[in-house]
Amino acid sequence: MADTCQQAESFLNDVFAGAQLDIQATAAQDENGCSLDLDGSDASLLRNEGGEMLDAVEHLVNQIYGRKLAHNERIVCDVHSFRATRVAELRVMAQHAAERVRTTRVPFSFGPMSASERRVIHLTLAEEQDLYTESIGEGNARRLKVSLKATPQS
Repeated sequence: MADTCQQAESFLNDVFAGAQLDIQATAAQDENGCSLDLDGSDASLLRNEGGEMLDAVEHLVNQIYGRKLAHNERIVCDVHSFRATRVAELRVMAQHAAERVRTTRVPFSFGPMSASERRVIHLTLAEEQDLYTESIGEGNARRLKVSLKATPQS
């Protein structure tokens, strides 16, 4: 695992240097696998457009190195705590959607989001006994829907 994480770090540093970008990757292992912190004067470019470039970089390293990781591990790239902030936002959004569904009794659908963002919401609401979450749609239009679980009729 540590070797794969270091390889991903070296690969990204070579890519950024080749593109003449002032971005440095620093690898660390965590409970979910490998974390790559990206920093430098050009690092903010990765956060533009809702982090699309950051998602692309993360996707690339997972395609190249992810096969070497255990099934439940993955490589996560972050820049200036962008991912951590987004996870906190998604958790708040999940709780808001849960309360809205409970109040209105109408399912709530989020807009299109990445698999990793949908996963955060699924996990945030996983312990809610009265709610059901599901991913709907295809490809880039895939969304997450929160509904009340059907109650058995007496």
